[in-house]
Amino acid sequence: MTLYQPFLDSAIACLNSRLDIQPYPIPEGFEHKSAIVGKGKNQEEIITTSYAFQSPKLQQIRAAHVQGGKSLQVLNFVIFPHLNYDLPFFGADLVTLPGGHLIALDMQPLFAGDREYQTKYTEPILPIFHKYQQHLPWGGDFPEEARQFFSPAFLWTRSQDQALVETQVFAAFIDYLEAYIDFVIAADVITNPQMLANIEQRQLQYLHYRAEKDPARGMFQRFYGKEWTEEYIHGFLFDLERKLAKISGKG
Repeated sequence: MTLYQPFLDSAIACLNSRLDIQPYPIPEGFEHKSAIVGKGKNQEEIITTSYAFQSPKLQQIRAAHVQGGKSLQVLNFVIFPHLNYDLPFFGADLVTLPGGHLIALDMQPLFAGDREYQTKYTEPILPIFHKYQQHLPWGGDFPEEARQFFSPAFLWTRSQDQALVETQVFAAFIDYLEAYIDFVIAADVITNPQMLANIEQRQLQYLHYRAEKDPARGMFQRFYGKEWTEEYIHGFLFDLERKLAKISGKG
């Protein structure tokens, strides 16, 4: 059992029990990928496994799980709502490297500067944030350009303690996900044309930023090459732009 497998298993079970989730198509070649790195006693197999689902209100629920021994464990778990809902994104980046554990967990707002939006989607989860903040202190600076994509409930921490990841981080991950599912269940369809245009624009801005700045790009390129990596990022991890292009006949 790897460090983040229980997170993934519990998340899928939670989603299955509360939402009508169905498989989301994963392009050929992305469900499972492996590579051998290092030499001799330092040789290690790196395995990347992808998971994807969808539901009536969520266009893509997807996970990339990287397993490379004790010094490399990664779970990137993101949920994208359909474009006719004003739901935030759910984002979890759980990363274990030789230097320790990097944890980022948030419901990333579509409209961070909108007071009414924050009242609707951020204020209800602030008690969860404060509950875990005492165990998972602020992890330090992150890029200024990224701030617009995070909420005041952004849980960002660094730790050397694996037991903390297995307990407090796991509990926070599940609590955030459960709260997100509550939002999904309560969400109403947006019909206002201007609001729909704003949602699409904001989702694409978010995807552009995440795809361009994906911190896993260098890692994947080392393991699997540039061509596979770019196709994985744009053709699976952040595929909305391609899907919209196909719908409009531009793809």
